[in-house]
Amino acid sequence: MPDRVTLSNISSTAWEHPADRAALNSLRAIPGFDQVVRKVASFFGERGVRQLFLANAVRVGPTQRPKLWAQYQDVLATLDWQEVPELYVTQTPLVNAAAVGFDKPFIVLNSGLMELLNEEERRDILGHELGHIMSGHTTYTTIAIIILTLGINNLPFLAGIALLPFQLALMEWYRKAEFSADRAGLLVSQDLRITASTFMKMAGGKELDDSLSVDAFLEQAANYEGQNEFADKVWQVINTAFRTHPFGTVRAAELQRWVQSGAYDKILAGDYRRRDDAATPPLTSDIEDAVGYYGDQARGAMDSLNGVFDRARDAFSSAFKGSSGT
Repeated sequence: MPDRVTLSNISSTAWEHPADRAALNSLRAIPGFDQVVRKVASFFGERGVRQLFLANAVRVGPTQRPKLWAQYQDVLATLDWQEVPELYVTQTPLVNAAAVGFDKPFIVLNSGLMELLNEEERRDILGHELGHIMSGHTTYTTIAIIILTLGINNLPFLAGIALLPFQLALMEWYRKAEFSADRAGLLVSQDLRITASTFMKMAGGKELDDSLSVDAFLEQAANYEGQNEFADKVWQVINTAFRTHPFGTVRAAELQRWVQSGAYDKILAGDYRRRDDAATPPLTSDIEDAVGYYGDQARGAMDSLNGVFDRARDAFSSAFKGSSGT
C-alpha cells in the first residue's frame, strides 16, 4: 500500500453526509427528544455505559494486541486526531463494531469482525468508528443501542413518552450517520476497493475455500440501487425502517457516488474544511444539500408506500362493498 495522505486538521464537516445532519436536526426537533436523551444519559451515566459495553472485553494498548494498537495510531494520524479514544476487543461471533459513550467515547470491535476482515479492512473500520467520534455521533448512537438492546419495556423511566416517532427518527438518523462514517473510513483506507470489500464481507462472509469479487459486488450494489419496480421500492423501505445500518450494497453505492462526484479526490488533494476555520453548515444548507438525496431515495420510496396504502384501502373498500354482511 502506498503512503497515505495525512489530512491535517480536517474537520468532520468535510465528509459528513448532508442527509446525516438533516436527519439529526429533524430528530432534535421531535417533542420530547431532549427529555429522552437526558433520562437515558442520567440513568446510565458514563460509568454505566462502560459497564454495559465492557463487561467482557480486552483493552488494546502497546502490549495488548500491539499490531492492532499500532494500526490504530496510524488511523488517528491519518485523520490528525490528537485524542486517543480507548479501544477494546470483545469476544462475540456477531460481526460488528461501535463507538459509544457520552463524555469520553470509546471504540469496541467484536472478535467476529476481527476474524472476518483482513488488516486493511480493519483499518477502514477503525477509521469509520473514529469518524463517528469526530462527528459527535456517540451520544445518540449510545442511546439508540441501549434502547434496541434493552427494549423499551425494560426502561421504565421512559414511561409516558411517545417513543415510536422518536424510534423511527432515531433509526433514520442512525442509518444516515453511517454514510458519514463510511466516508471517514474511506478517507483512512484511501482505497474504495478495500472499503467495498469490507461491506462485501460483512454482507456475505469471508471467502473460505472459494473466492469473492469486489467488482461483482459493486455491480450488485448498482443493480440494487437501480431497481424501479413498485414492489421492489416498497420492500426496500419496509426492510430498512427499523434497521440501524443501511444494507452493504447501499453503502457501497453511496460511496461510489461520493467518489464520482469528485469530493473525495478534492479532500485528498488538500481542499477541505479545517477544524479551526470550519463552522458547521447552517440547517438551511443541510436541507438544500439533502433535498437531492431524499428526492432520489426516500421520497420516491415513500411515494411507493403511499401507493401501497391507497391500493390496500381501495381493495378493502371494494371487498367490503361486495360482501353480504351479517
